[in-house]
Amino acid sequence: MDLQLTDKVALVTAASKGLGKAAARQLALEGARVALCSRSELLQETAHQIEQESGVDVLAVQADMRSQQAIDRLVRLTMERFGQIDILVINAGGPPPGKFLDLSPDDWSKAIELTLMSAVCLSYSVVPHMLERGTGSIVAIESISVKQPIDNLILSNSLRLAVIGMLKSMANELGPKGIRVNSINPTFTWTERVEQLLADRAADNNSTIEEEVAKATSKIPLGRMGLADEFGQAVAWLASPAASYIHGHALMFDGGMTSSPL
Repeated sequence: MDLQLTDKVALVTAASKGLGKAAARQLALEGARVALCSRSELLQETAHQIEQESGVDVLAVQADMRSQQAIDRLVRLTMERFGQIDILVINAGGPPPGKFLDLSPDDWSKAIELTLMSAVCLSYSVVPHMLERGTGSIVAIESISVKQPIDNLILSNSLRLAVIGMLKSMANELGPKGIRVNSINPTFTWTERVEQLLADRAADNNSTIEEEVAKATSKIPLGRMGLADEFGQAVAWLASPAASYIHGHALMFDGGMTSSPL
């Protein structure tokens, strides 16, 4: 299938590694020019890898999504380089784990800044450019927790739902103006971060990574974790004109794990 992404411009945040990198890589392989951002020093290396593999123009901008000034600079540099933004992939690192009484109001404030306000501020910076052209696609990378809360992740469980509420409202407002808004919500997907998390669990539980993988996938009907390449392909499709009638949707990337029928 032709995803019709040749010469489109995609802005992908938190894209130096993991799911953000997977999304940016696949968009580039499908022909989109890509702007990447991250706080990580890996960003330039990631941009070079994607550029070499795909042959498209890639812009790398170090930026902290907790800063409105940094977001505005990122969007400005993307517009200066490419002249348009067709796709925005909203991504940010997850807030820290913890149960309610383990956390403080300050933890909540910091998590709001990272998880919710980064999505708000990115949208305020990018949507006006999309409105000028009467077209655009926004995809937010959230979590399976928007349908099925995850133990010990009360910050993520709460604030990712807030993002979904914002996106659904934006979909109602922006759809008539030519802008599609969706989210993709993964369960454990095999990345370096997940591998390290499973290694930490194995150390804590005096088990092996293989045993921890078995536990993590025991409730997934497909019997395995998703792969980063599979995730990138799902994002590229959802963001692309090939998914032109998919709007206001929370796509679950979970191998059938979610028990909610809605």
